[in-house]
Amino acid sequence: MLKRAAEVINIEAQAIKGLLKHLDANFTQAVGLMAQCQGRVIITGMGKTGIVGRKIAATLSSTGTPSVFMHSAEAVHGDLGQVTSKDVLVVISQSGETEETTRLLPLIKKIGAKTIAITGKFNSTLAKHSDVVLNVGVEKEGCPLGLAPMASTTATLVMGDALAACLIDRKNFRKEDFALYHPGGSLGRRLLLKVEDIMRKDRDLAKVKSSMKVKDVLLAITKARSGCACILDAKEKLVGVFTDGDLRRHLEKDTQVLSRTVEEVMTKKPTTITKDQLAAEAFDILKTKKIDELPVVDKNHKLVGLVDVQDLLKAGLV
Repeated sequence: MLKRAAEVINIEAQAIKGLLKHLDANFTQAVGLMAQCQGRVIITGMGKTGIVGRKIAATLSSTGTPSVFMHSAEAVHGDLGQVTSKDVLVVISQSGETEETTRLLPLIKKIGAKTIAITGKFNSTLAKHSDVVLNVGVEKEGCPLGLAPMASTTATLVMGDALAACLIDRKNFRKEDFALYHPGGSLGRRLLLKVEDIMRKDRDLAKVKSSMKVKDVLLAITKARSGCACILDAKEKLVGVFTDGDLRRHLEKDTQVLSRTVEEVMTKKPTTITKDQLAAEAFDILKTKKIDELPVVDKNHKLVGLVDVQDLLKAGLV
């Protein structure tokens, strides 16, 4: 079994490497057509190649190239109505002779859409009637019977990924753009969520004056259900923080710490962040500094909020 598995993996690896010799002006032209498409890139195919086509369409859509999958058989029963002259059709067929696929070609030309063929046969009907042809021919399939498409579908999938990657470069598609199409995922949260979206404020903040006694500061922390108190001067500017860790460290040295003013024992000049920064940046600071709370200040260094590591957990960033 291991020998057979290794054989299949090697065959498919060679099929992918074989694509390198097919990268030529046709590939460049295909990227150009897809990049300049004023409508949508419509992927069509049958059977296993159709399944691969769905994945290619999904990858293109998520990376800035509007794309849909159209089943070749369904196309001739009405779905062709979604195709316009502004679209680009990517037609996938390893043999280039799939009946349901080739029947579409004259209809697509009549509509006026451009056609990119992804096929293993350059002399096929599909290749002869397409504007651009991408060669995904393989020497051997991974199937022991030589029947089920394996290496050929893998090669097709990789060719689709190569097109998508080049379109990302061509369109200058950024991480922020990707996040826009993936707001529900962890990446979307990392790239879209701002500090102001998750920070604690108002009653959830323990804001105290520097002249307050430590015991009263602890009561303020408890009331706000926070992990620290933010110490403010007379102008409401942040001058320090007092955390549970500060209390433990000072108790070891001074049993009278509860009677002291918080100014004597606070952490001065704490690390801060602004509300317009990304929540992911707050997470990186907390992780790097090995702290659990991060005060949020405005341009005048006035306190506007607090980010606690628990807030990041709730937001799904940890």
